[in-house]
Amino acid sequence: MNRIKRTNIFKIFEHQRPQPKTELRYTNVFELLIAVILSAQATDISVNKITNVLFVKAKTPDDVIKLGESKLMQIIKSIGLYRSKARNIIRTCEILSSEYNNKVPENRELLERLPGVGRKTANVVLNTYFGWNTIAVDTHVFRVSNRTGIATGRKVEIVESKLDRLIPDNYKKNAHHWLILHGRYICKARTPLCHRCPISVLCEFKQKNTTEANPS
Repeated sequence: MNRIKRTNIFKIFEHQRPQPKTELRYTNVFELLIAVILSAQATDISVNKITNVLFVKAKTPDDVIKLGESKLMQIIKSIGLYRSKARNIIRTCEILSSEYNNKVPENRELLERLPGVGRKTANVVLNTYFGWNTIAVDTHVFRVSNRTGIATGRKVEIVESKLDRLIPDNYKKNAHHWLILHGRYICKARTPLCHRCPISVLCEFKQKNTTEANPS
């Protein structure tokens, strides 16, 4: 995909959603961090149902530690990997409490040291809360980037590197959200809704579904 096409795609995304944001519910950076940890292999809807309960009971790392791993597991057991997520969240809260005075650090290296926090989670927190121009590559971003031709690659890190290099700077802050929302609602995994796609004429996907017969 050439530079002009790519730029025009993000112009369309910006026109469609001038101020995109995550669909995870949170009121502070700690809640965002916990919500993103919970969102691995889970939908934002399912995470929001859990955090609506969890964040009433626990608003700080110390609150979560007092809650304890077993009670935390009971609250989050409706989503996948809940046992390991509970364990990682407790350990992360212990580190935040003991080393960072209950504060979430605005630092990629320190974030990635936290249990359950990988590069994608760190990028989400740095972008969504702190306003960094980071691009978190989840399954939606990876699929949309490859399918459209915006940035192709077989590995997440390759796609992230290309997106960071190829997306114009003025679109980087919101690119992560635009690509996620596009993948969630239009460029779906099994049956992309190409007939409803605002960037269809620019997209380089060869097997476009241009009719309404098989939307999912």
